[in-house]
Amino acid sequence: MKLPASKFLLIIVIFLLQACATSKAPVADSTTFINGDALPDAPELALRGEYKVGVRTFTLVNKGQIDILNLKNGVAPLYDRPLTVEVWYPAVIPEGKTVLTTYHDTYGSSTDSSRLPLTHFTFKGRALRDAAPDKKAAPYPLVIVSHGYPGSRVLLSYLTENLASKGYVVVAIDHTESTHSDTKGFQSTLLNRAKDILFVLNQIGISGKSNSGDFLAGLVDADNTALIGYSMGGYGVLNAAGAGYSEKMEAMFAKMTGGSKAIDVRIAGNPDFISSMDKRIKAVVAFAPWGMQRGVWDAEGLKGLKVPTFFVAGSKDDVSGYEDGTKAIYESSVNANRYLLTYENARHNVAPNPPPAELFKPGSFADYYHYAEPAWDQRRINNINQHFVTAFLGVYIQHKDFSKYLSVADSTSSSKSWPGFKPRSFVGLQLLHQPAGE
Repeated sequence: MKLPASKFLLIIVIFLLQACATSKAPVADSTTFINGDALPDAPELALRGEYKVGVRTFTLVNKGQIDILNLKNGVAPLYDRPLTVEVWYPAVIPEGKTVLTTYHDTYGSSTDSSRLPLTHFTFKGRALRDAAPDKKAAPYPLVIVSHGYPGSRVLLSYLTENLASKGYVVVAIDHTESTHSDTKGFQSTLLNRAKDILFVLNQIGISGKSNSGDFLAGLVDADNTALIGYSMGGYGVLNAAGAGYSEKMEAMFAKMTGGSKAIDVRIAGNPDFISSMDKRIKAVVAFAPWGMQRGVWDAEGLKGLKVPTFFVAGSKDDVSGYEDGTKAIYESSVNANRYLLTYENARHNVAPNPPPAELFKPGSFADYYHYAEPAWDQRRINNINQHFVTAFLGVYIQHKDFSKYLSVADSTSSSKSWPGFKPRSFVGLQLLHQPAGE
C-alpha cells in the first residue's frame, strides 16, 4: 500500500519529534559556558577547587587623598576616595541553591569616537551572592586584584572565582577614575594604583581581625597576601611590592601635572616609599605590566622587588611592550625569584575575561579588542592562567607541593608534554625562570 505523500511526511515528522524527545544526547547551548569554565584541553590546575564560592560587594573610602585631577595653581585639594570592591571567598551553600550570580560591567567610551557609547552589560558567574562564609579551614590567604586602564573589578572574574574555590579570599578593586564607567585623567591612575592597593590591604587586614564584627572576621589572613595586577594593575602591584619608580617617572609625572610632586612618595629611595614596604605581601602576579617602555622603572628601582613574582606577557604586546617591556622588567628584577610565561604571538590582552556577547557584532571592533586576542582563544588563555597562577600561589602562598608545574626543563620542546598539560596542548607557550640573585 502506498501512502499519500502528505501522510508519509507527517509520519516522518512525528518520528523525528519522538526521537528528539527521548534522546539523551545533550543539546548544544552556547549560554551554558560561563567565564572560567574548563575547556576539554584545560591544564590540570585550571579545574575548580574543593570550595563553593560566595561573593559580596562593598565600598571602602580612603579619606584625605590628593585630588590630582583638580589642581589649581599647582596645588591639589584633598578628597575622600571611594573604592568599590568585589570579594570572593569559600562559602557554605544551602542545599538546593544554585551557585550562580550576575556581574555588572560597562563597555564603550564617553570620549573616544572610535569606541561604542558607554553601554551596561551583565554576565554570569559561578558564585552565590552574599553566601555565608565557610570558616572550617579559615583563615584563608588574601589575594588583591588590580585591573587595567580602563577596567573593572570583575574583569578577571574567571580567575577570582577560581582562586576562591581553592581556599583564598580574593578582593578585586574598582579603581576610582580608572574604570570603564568613570575613566578620567591618566594622572589619577599613575598616582593612585599602588596607594589604592596598600589601602585595601590595610582595610581588609582590619576587617579580618577576629573581633572586627565584619563578615571577614576570622576568615582572611592578610599577613599572607598575594597581589595580582593586569596592565596598569601590573604597574601598581609591582610598585606596591617594592619596585620603586624612577627619577624619569618623577619628571614625567611633574610635566603632566604642572609640577606636582605627589608621585614622589612612590619613587625608589624616597624614605616614604621605603617605609611603605609591607611584609604581608608574599608574592606577586603581574600580567603585561605597563611602564617599562616609558622609563617608569630603571635597574635600581627594580632591585627593590624581592618577593616571588610571576610575569605573564604576549610576545607581540603593543601596549606594554615585550622585549623592552615585560621581559625587560623580568630580567632586571634580579632580587626576586621570578617566572615569565609568554604567549607566543599574543598581544596585550593576556588576562581579561573573553569579550561579552554584546560585542559580537559589526562596528564593535575597538571594544571587542579591549578583551580579545587575534591569535588565541581567550577561554584557552584563561584556563592556562588559572593553572599557572594556582601553581605559583600554591607554592609561595599555600606552601603546597606544586613546584613540578613550574619546572619546565625545555619550554620550547614539542617532544613531550609539560606537567599538568594534556599531550600536544602546550604549544605556543614559553616559561622562563630566574632565581633571586641571577
